[in-house]
Amino acid sequence: MLVNRVYSYIPRLIESLINFVLSVIEGFLGLRILLKLFGASTTAPFVTWMYETTQPLLYPFQGMFPSPKLPEGFIIEFSALFALIAYAFMGYIATEALETLIYYGSRRRKKDGE
Repeated sequence: MLVNRVYSYIPRLIESLINFVLSVIEGFLGLRILLKLFGASTTAPFVTWMYETTQPLLYPFQGMFPSPKLPEGFIIEFSALFALIAYAFMGYIATEALETLIYYGSRRRKKDGE
């Protein structure tokens, strides 16, 4: 039945959207970590844009850990590293919850169809 096929695609579409959004977030945070680590100049427009773009993502984790400054201006931003791990974990939890809903929803539809 067409309706059942459409309903089976919607959760997969949502899961793909979650994975895409989290991949972009993790990519941006990873790039921010590398830029800070290698001491990228904040006078470069791309670096400034990257820091401004990722700042709202780091807000809940800001000040959680110290950011030690290494010789030659290198900075290890542990808060951003923790945020990267936390967003990955939240994405994992969200996709697993969606998988569980898909599984039990398909079992219920099969049971109701019998």
